[in-house]
Amino acid sequence: MRQTLGFFKFVVLFSSVMAFTAYADDAGAGHEQQDTQVWLKKIQSSAQKLNYSGTFVYQQGNHVRTSRITHIFNGKNELEKLEILDGKPREYIRNNEEVACYIPEVKSIRVEKRVTKDVFPAILGANPADLAEHYHFKKGETGRIAGFDCQAIILEPKDKLRYGYKLWADKSTGLLLKAQTLNEKNDVVEQIAFTQLSIGHIDPSRVKSSFPNTQGWRVENAVMSETNLSGWTVKDIPPGFKKIREMKRLVTDTAPANAADNTAPTQREVSQIVYSDGLAAISVFIESGTQSRTEGSMQQGAMNIVGKRQGDYWLTVVGEVPAAAIKQVSNSIEFKSK
Repeated sequence: MRQTLGFFKFVVLFSSVMAFTAYADDAGAGHEQQDTQVWLKKIQSSAQKLNYSGTFVYQQGNHVRTSRITHIFNGKNELEKLEILDGKPREYIRNNEEVACYIPEVKSIRVEKRVTKDVFPAILGANPADLAEHYHFKKGETGRIAGFDCQAIILEPKDKLRYGYKLWADKSTGLLLKAQTLNEKNDVVEQIAFTQLSIGHIDPSRVKSSFPNTQGWRVENAVMSETNLSGWTVKDIPPGFKKIREMKRLVTDTAPANAADNTAPTQREVSQIVYSDGLAAISVFIESGTQSRTEGSMQQGAMNIVGKRQGDYWLTVVGEVPAAAIKQVSNSIEFKSK
């Protein structure tokens, strides 16, 4: 009897210890989730409200591209200049939601509204609490990037329809210094990181275009309008991806640089539906299927693309998500005419 009672006490004690351990683990995990959400909020806010200027490198396989970004927040408006430093020169000047792209080789300026808010270092477009539904958060190691002490934050996807991310934030300001996109094997698909950075006062003249003499340049104002594409539906959008925009635009196919001066650029109407989970975006582009094109898919770093003909339309599905997610979307697009 004593042996039975002793064994019973042992079972109760062991169960209590295990329950307390599980509770402690859950509490610790919950605290870490809250702590990382604070970091993610700082990453989101600092990219919008700090003044900074720096050079960053984007790496995708063997492809490396260097850019320079200058950002000013004057308490009300965001002003930003993004310069592509490799290959053909490009400049993007942003005033809040309006973006002007300078293309010097054809003496052209394209002006349009930005569609998504995902330009490094401002890559977080959702409330971190919403991201927690589809990502596990945890703190990683500390380190040093571009001369700044930083804290790593890891976002692990809860399914195979989105990538994982590892973000390094400046310990002092929370500004994102480096970001890696990780596949299901935890391999780096692409990464982007500052190599030089200044945070603080920025001379406002630094967000002006480097091409002061643009007299005679062609200014192309993108004809873009919000619309209702209710006839088009995606039946099987990955969990967590919400429709954020529907629009139509006239896309100008600029004549090549060696074309005659009187060659008029051609235009075509393209509709776009944008979905986002707050980190990644998926776009469905819809246009007339009269052009001769070849169906297929391709991958560029984290970006997967599928092009297909559907009835009288040509569909292009693009997103920084795994190929399985793009395939799932492209196979579930339906159109019902009114």
